[in-house]
Amino acid sequence: MYPNQPHLQTEDMPVLIDTHCHLDQEVFSSRLPEILAAARQAGVTDFVVPGVHPADWERMAALASGQDRVFPAFGVHPMHADLVDDALLVRLESLARSGIAIGEIGLDPTYPIPLVVQEHAFRQQLRLAMFLGLPVLIHCRKSFQRTLQILLEEKCGQIRGIMHAFSGSVEMAREFIRLGFLISLSGTVTWTNAVRPLRLARELPLDALVLETDSPDMTPQTFRGQPNQPAYLAEVLRCVAQCRNDALLDVARQTTANAKSVLGGLG
Repeated sequence: MYPNQPHLQTEDMPVLIDTHCHLDQEVFSSRLPEILAAARQAGVTDFVVPGVHPADWERMAALASGQDRVFPAFGVHPMHADLVDDALLVRLESLARSGIAIGEIGLDPTYPIPLVVQEHAFRQQLRLAMFLGLPVLIHCRKSFQRTLQILLEEKCGQIRGIMHAFSGSVEMAREFIRLGFLISLSGTVTWTNAVRPLRLARELPLDALVLETDSPDMTPQTFRGQPNQPAYLAEVLRCVAQCRNDALLDVARQTTANAKSVLGGLG
């Protein structure tokens, strides 16, 4: 066990799904078995690994084939949207057939890639998800209304998906929920300066929420300064349950059921 690793002292261990963790990243490569063992000790049973750059895809596929209950979601992050062309989409289609979702995809004006390029890549990947019948993992920052508009135009309510590490308002979250999307909460709910994440956790219906770490990023407050890891999902669970005044196990059971309802490949 790693120092300060969260350990839940409960009669029944909660079953958790980390709906967004970049286990293929270099920071985990030398100690992945230990990272996964620590997560399972904390109650995390399933791990969804989203794509960022096409160069990651083969490594993600190998990781999923070599580790139990690790599920890849192939896609191109908006920071690399300029790489999306017809040839790449053919490759993505081939790999995505063995994935659990298309992601992470979306819009983010904080990156230097022009939004017109990001939107084209976003729409092309949404259409591929629709064609394959796969849900989507959406990265959205400072572009919530435009993202919603595109999802509506592309009729993505038919496939649903998850709004990864959602940072928008409660009102905006409800619009995505109406479209059939789940709102994912991350370690930001634990940060000492958290305001909007706590309001999301408190005011949104529990059947619209899932949990994630976004490892190795968004480390919970208790472990700030360390790379995030799936075991720390227990901290997100604790914080969400506390701010809602709900039982820990109730939040764990419902968020796990929610993730399974959208990510059908989890079984």
